[in-house]
Amino acid sequence: HVQLVESGGGLVQAGGSLRLSCAASGRTFLNNGMGWFRQAPGKERELVAAISWNGRSTYYPPSVKGRFTISRDNAKNTLYLQMNGLIPEDTASYYCAAARGSAYNTEQSAYGYWGQGTQVTVSS
Repeated sequence: HVQLVESGGGLVQAGGSLRLSCAASGRTFLNNGMGWFRQAPGKERELVAAISWNGRSTYYPPSVKGRFTISRDNAKNTLYLQMNGLIPEDTASYYCAAARGSAYNTEQSAYGYWGQGTQVTVSS
C-alpha cells in the first residue's frame, strides 16, 4: 500500500516559518520527480514547488519564489518544503505528490500519487 504522509503544518504568524515533510511508504520514489501543491478554500489546487528525482532541478511559481525551498532526502524517502516569510495568502492545505516521470513537472496530471494534506494557517 503506497502512502505519502505530510506533516509539519500548523498555525504561524505572518513572517514566520514552517517546514513540511512528506514521508513515503510502500515504495520508493527516488526515481520520481516530486512536488508540493496547495489548495485554499474556494480556490483551485496550485503547484508551489517541484523537484527532479536527484534534486538538481527545481521550480517555484512567482508567488513563492525566494520564500519556499523544496528539497528531498532519497535515502529517507522523504520530501521537504521549507517555508519562510509566510503571509496570510499562504493559508491552505498543502499536499505532496509524486510524478510519474523523473523530471520535475508543473502539470498536476503528471502526478500519480498524492498525500492527504496538512493544514497551514498564517495569521496576520
